[in-house]
Amino acid sequence: MGVMRLENGPLIGILVAKRNSRKRILELYERYHNLNLKLYAFTPADILWDEQRIIGLSLKKGIWKQISFPFPHVVYNRCFNKKLITIQRLEKAIGRNKCFNNINFFNKWDLYNLLQQSDLKAYVPDTFLYNEVNVSELLEKYKLLYIKPLYGSKGKSVYRVELTDNGDIHISLHSLAPRYICRKNESIQEKLDKLLGLTKYMVQQGIHMSQFDHQYFDIRVLVQKDILGEWTVSIITCRVAYEHYFNTSMCESIYEVSEILPRLFSPEKMNKILRSLYEVSVTAAHEADIHMGSLGELSVDFVLDEQRELWIIELNGKPQKNIYKDLKSIKRKIYSRPLEYAYYLSQP
Repeated sequence: MGVMRLENGPLIGILVAKRNSRKRILELYERYHNLNLKLYAFTPADILWDEQRIIGLSLKKGIWKQISFPFPHVVYNRCFNKKLITIQRLEKAIGRNKCFNNINFFNKWDLYNLLQQSDLKAYVPDTFLYNEVNVSELLEKYKLLYIKPLYGSKGKSVYRVELTDNGDIHISLHSLAPRYICRKNESIQEKLDKLLGLTKYMVQQGIHMSQFDHQYFDIRVLVQKDILGEWTVSIITCRVAYEHYFNTSMCESIYEVSEILPRLFSPEKMNKILRSLYEVSVTAAHEADIHMGSLGELSVDFVLDEQRELWIIELNGKPQKNIYKDLKSIKRKIYSRPLEYAYYLSQP
């Protein structure tokens, strides 16, 4: 194994969770940037703390090599982890705020409270901690609820709970067809306690989503910092769920927003929605940045209700990039922006 000597241009490390994903992730970032910098990928286990070196994977003249590197100037965290210890130790070694996306595993309850106390309050559905509320009372009030784990991604374990006109309660997972039916005389709280177990959940006012060709969709805004360190919107897409499904994370298709909104709205209404999406997403990113330490990217998920008003459904600290694989025109932007921001942070 060779030892890396520093060439000109900053050294940027991408922190990933598993060794077998280093090459795949690095390949994408190598392909789409055109900056004067040296990139390597590493996992927490690759850090030699005593020697202040890292065994990293990098691409040299078209050949993949595992090399002993000095600590990088900047670390881009793609490691989805609640534990902050590795990032904190790295920051101690390379400098404060030189690691970005240090928290990328967002606690949904913390985020809800953050947005609830900001200028974006009007965009956030009422939300409660599951163990602090009476679900029957909330159902009487809202008729529709979503119950989500505090730490979750890709719509896993998100339950849709609906009070029907005949008094039965339908509990669905992913698809609209009920997985469980709670009759009028049964206790919904007992049923849910059994279903949810010990995992921590929150309960959110259900938004009746508007549809596109009889299918539910959401709007995902990818917000990234650029080479000037400013938050900027990189792409806005619509994820269209499978028919009879409410979970847009398991989506049938993904479109750029410009393909969907014109088919639903007048140009005037569409421009108003687009303006709001830009402004609200950048404001949400600023809020998260202030309270969660240095971030370089996140995605904001919205739905439109039946009155065509926007609601923020959630923020993701490690946006999935592979959902954009068919949108060739924007790939360069979404992979190069984090490296632009890393370059910006590396400057003295």
